Amino acid sequence: MAALWYVAKARAELRDEAIAAPRADELRIRARFGAISRGTERLVFEGRVPESEFERMRAPFMAGTFPFPVKYGYATVGTVEEGPARGKMVFVLHPHQSEFVVPADAAVVVPERVPPSRAVLAANMETALNAVWDGAAGPADRIAVVGGGVVGLLVAWICARLPGARVTVVDVAASRAPLAQALGAGFALPDEAPGDCDLVFHASANAAGLATALRLAGEESTVIEMSWYGTANVAVPLGEAFHSRRLRLISSQVGKVAASRRARWTYRRRLATALALLEDPALEELIGPPTNFADLPERLAVLLAPDADARCPLIRYP
Repeated sequence: MAALWYVAKARAELRDEAIAAPRADELRIRARFGAISRGTERLVFEGRVPESEFERMRAPFMAGTFPFPVKYGYATVGTVEEGPARGKMVFVLHPHQSEFVVPADAAVVVPERVPPSRAVLAANMETALNAVWDGAAGPADRIAVVGGGVVGLLVAWICARLPGARVTVVDVAASRAPLAQALGAGFALPDEAPGDCDLVFHASANAAGLATALRLAGEESTVIEMSWYGTANVAVPLGEAFHSRRLRLISSQVGKVAASRRARWTYRRRLATALALLEDPALEELIGPPTNFADLPERLAVLLAPDADARCPLIRYP
């Protein structure tokens, strides 16, 4: 089988690897579709994972060590070829690889009403769900989501289903307006976005976006920072009225279940819930054109470019 390895700055390659036969409590899975997490994998591709985070950034079943070479990724949907769930379509937090063996409890069955190509959004949906929990969004809230990438749009989709909530996706690219509207949210350019928000999510991975998020936040409201900047230093505008308005800036990261749910929710329960949420056909709008796995090393620079298609880069396996 073949696996994608990030081998140097802005360079990746497919490597042939052997896999062992599965034991009684393991599954052999043939990949059908995968997804690239644009924000995180761009940092990996560019070698911008900080040394302090080398261990915490390790993904399930990752091989190698940061910065390079590493086998990295965490969104694969495939068919169980051998094992207890033989024939089932499953989602696994696994690097980009054509075939692999994992413990049976590492795979979550994809609901029948979720197409396999849409199920690749499960990791992104899990991140969005965790952030909404961190923000404690509620009915009738005025909510802004700064950054109209896949994760930001999924946050907007979840929040737009709260009764009476007014949700606006804020982005510098007006081309993302149709995506936001297809998911039930409004859209605004930064200078036109409504202020005095009850809750703001920031997911643009850009200092200017964070400044916009703080500007849109209402008195004593919360900004949930979802962006991860890697080795970059980010200027945060904490002067002017930040303190007098008593704003709260809170980080959200999917590596831990949100504190409000941690006592009751396992990682598996959260991931299974994320998969179930993907039943909505409207979410098909977030899936970009497929890239064949064999072409992935040559296509990565384009797929991970800052001005790339906002939709999820889909990987198609043979």
